[in-house]
Amino acid sequence: MLTPQIRQTIHTLSKAKKSNRKIARLLNLSRNTVSMVLSHGIDIPVKARKGLNPDIDPILKETFTRCLGNVVRIKEVLMEEYEVEIAYSTLTRHVQNAELRKPRSRVGEYIFAPGEEMQHDTSPHRILIGGERVTAQCASLVLGFSRKIFVQYYPRFTRFEAKSFLKAAIEFMTGCCRRCVIDNTSVILCGGTGADAVIAPEMATFCRMYGFVFMAHRLLDPDRKGKCERPFYYVETNFLAGRTFKSYEDLNTCVKAWCLKVNGKEKRALGMTPDAAFIQEKPCLVPLPEVEPPIYEHCQRLVDCQAYVNLETHRYSMPEKFIGKTVDVYKYMETVKLFCKHQEIAVHPRLSGKRQKSVLQGHHTRCHKTLVNLAASQTEAVLRGQQDELLDQYIDALKRKVRGSGYRPLNRLLNLKRTYPAEAFLCALQKAQKYGLYDLNRLEEMIIKAAAGNFFNLEENVL
Repeated sequence: MLTPQIRQTIHTLSKAKKSNRKIARLLNLSRNTVSMVLSHGIDIPVKARKGLNPDIDPILKETFTRCLGNVVRIKEVLMEEYEVEIAYSTLTRHVQNAELRKPRSRVGEYIFAPGEEMQHDTSPHRILIGGERVTAQCASLVLGFSRKIFVQYYPRFTRFEAKSFLKAAIEFMTGCCRRCVIDNTSVILCGGTGADAVIAPEMATFCRMYGFVFMAHRLLDPDRKGKCERPFYYVETNFLAGRTFKSYEDLNTCVKAWCLKVNGKEKRALGMTPDAAFIQEKPCLVPLPEVEPPIYEHCQRLVDCQAYVNLETHRYSMPEKFIGKTVDVYKYMETVKLFCKHQEIAVHPRLSGKRQKSVLQGHHTRCHKTLVNLAASQTEAVLRGQQDELLDQYIDALKRKVRGSGYRPLNRLLNLKRTYPAEAFLCALQKAQKYGLYDLNRLEEMIIKAAAGNFFNLEENVL
């Protein structure tokens, strides 16, 4: 668009008897543009917009209230109920001109001194873990002054996960601020909201050990912790975009590396990187305690009849002698420890995701059925190792005649093979296969008759 100064210059040159071609060359414009300016005048022409029919104003106000201010839905209702078709841009402009919407109010900004405040919140994200789409809880903590961020993911977020995350975040920051702003979540609160919120006793004990206090913001005021709310969108659209993960351990390792990368990028609001701002904030943080207490959850479980302890839909093995006894279960972030009468019995890796079992070596002896099947397969392997097709065919037919694994008949057949001469054994086996005889007592009689006079002394008159 031409400025009023250029339009004035075109008219001045025209009054000085300059041709349109020369004016266009001097001002680097087209001759058509010069002609248009000379015909329209110095003032910029304003194109009159066609307004809406005044009769539709009451309908528009009623529809605006009914559709809760959604212009897209207003456009659809006007077309469906009143057969009035209005362009979306025209309808939006009319809503603004009619002042049906309240004008946006000016927003403020929270400014914090170094070490004054940190903000914590969680958000559900859909993630592809192990080839399956799951909903994981994204927990984040942001320092108010330096904007340094730490993020982790959990299958669920209870007070146990909250304490584990806060401990990991404080260790990542090498300290904590004196105040931690949260929403009115029941994970940390046990009652009340905002200024009247009551912190759960175990969470109050936890924050006292690290030297900070929780502060719940006013109800329905998420902007109070906006420094923590805003990065969730960035995590979802930047970190998760195009990434898949093998497990939660892999996910948390990747997101921690991503946090280190993001903390090294310059922020426009800071004019520096969060790591550079953190250098100023670090001396003001509450240092880590000399001795950090372990984060665990204790419960008692009864060892079931299959020698397992059930915890969070998962099963952890115990030695069979503890069946029917009550054991103490200590759940840590990465392990599950089982105790009986204050003695440690087993340490399992903690399971997550779908229902699974963890069986430690030596806890469960093999059942009788498994041992019998193993012995039958071993016996069959010995019998089939002689490269004798007749014996292999007889074994296949014998297994079809007996029930179960066939350990006893196969073992009896192996003993007959080892006891009697090979010629007599194969001769009797051939006759049995021909006539379909699979009674091993009859087979042994046939072997003895085949070996008569050669292997046994079968004379009737024996002194």
